[in-house]
Amino acid sequence: MTSNKLNLAGLFAGCLMASGAGAQDLAFPVGEGDFNWSSYQAFADSHDYSGELLTIFGPWLGPDQVNVESVLKYFAAATGADVRYVGSDSFEQQILVDAEAGSAPNIAVFPQPGLAADMASRGFLVPLTEGTDDWIRENYAAGQSWVDLGTFADKNGNENLFGFFYKVDVKSLVWYVPENFEDADYEIPSTMEELKELTDQIVADGETPWCIGLGSGGATGWPATDWVEDLMLRTASPEIYDQWVANEIPFDHPSVIAAIDEFGYFARNDDYVAGGTGTVASTDFRDSPKGLFSSPPQCYLHRQASFIPAFFPEGVEVGLDADFFYFPSYAGLDLGNPVLGAGTLWAITADSGAARGLMEFLQAPIANEVWMGLGGFMTPHSGINPSVFKDETVAKMNEILLSATTFRFDGSDLMPGGVGAGSFWTGMVDYSGGKSAADVAAEIQSSWDALK
Repeated sequence: MTSNKLNLAGLFAGCLMASGAGAQDLAFPVGEGDFNWSSYQAFADSHDYSGELLTIFGPWLGPDQVNVESVLKYFAAATGADVRYVGSDSFEQQILVDAEAGSAPNIAVFPQPGLAADMASRGFLVPLTEGTDDWIRENYAAGQSWVDLGTFADKNGNENLFGFFYKVDVKSLVWYVPENFEDADYEIPSTMEELKELTDQIVADGETPWCIGLGSGGATGWPATDWVEDLMLRTASPEIYDQWVANEIPFDHPSVIAAIDEFGYFARNDDYVAGGTGTVASTDFRDSPKGLFSSPPQCYLHRQASFIPAFFPEGVEVGLDADFFYFPSYAGLDLGNPVLGAGTLWAITADSGAARGLMEFLQAPIANEVWMGLGGFMTPHSGINPSVFKDETVAKMNEILLSATTFRFDGSDLMPGGVGAGSFWTGMVDYSGGKSAADVAAEIQSSWDALK
């Protein structure tokens, strides 16, 4: 442990981000453009951490590290703090080692809440400033969802808000080719009932509605877990979803079986899937959207998260050659507009004035808008100016996020690895191959029981 401790300490010592970044270092000059500079100035006028060292450890490397450091420079410029960020692709292992060694950074940026919850239960996280939960409820779309996702039990079993979500991703998307829709005179469905009607209409027109692929090497099956999670949020309450993820209800609970069978409605009908249902498990998820772009199209619809354009054919321009819409909810069920996604959770691991100041700074519109202007950033913050988004596609995805009545984290990521990254994956492959939802769910529950 000692060597790890010294290693991280050495990395922070070697950081080049200087105290009180100068105006020339800022990505967007203060006062220029449509950014909410008043929120920056108000924060700068009321916070002074001159000379105070603030260390932040997170998962970002490469372009994302450049972007987060750009945001942190505004905090440094506003407060005079000496801010140092270190990123690592071994974050999950390293943060626990350093917490156990007593050398945790001031702030840790968790890629998902599970590890944060575990560290809170061991006394390694510090509750956020009182009133932060009220701020989130009032200023984040689906605010209670974000409070719930950042609230964990401490080492005494008392629940506190430990995590603040900043930088979010959306998964509840359906991709399509606008030209194909125009040629066929199809309209964007606004409800799940309409999406099913559209699916049937495409079949009636002699075409195939969906491209679905679960292949992903050793991770084959994971795309179906996202389908099931999205459909759970559309057929059961958020409370049932939370109980499922925590195994407070068994995996073979009727609500879970129903959600799996809802996936089967789309994936186990030969008329609905390009290549037939026998190809679902064997088609690589990276190849599955390509049928949208063939001529004539092999399919018209593809449900996948915001990252999938990286696997579109070369030259495809999102917003022109391809577009997306919200994976809709049922009009006949009173479950609002749920959104499935992911995001990073910021938590205090070594308390300090500057650490609490940074958590407050993340609430300011400017802290969100800077990264929005740099690209690749979404936020549920209702106070941001959408016009500063670098990319119109991301701005449109963020509208979906801001319209959410419920947000839930990717459930498989919150389950034990042997389930969420194991039996759930393989079970969905078995289901796509013809095994019943009840049998698959019972087997997944047995695997979960074996881990207890």
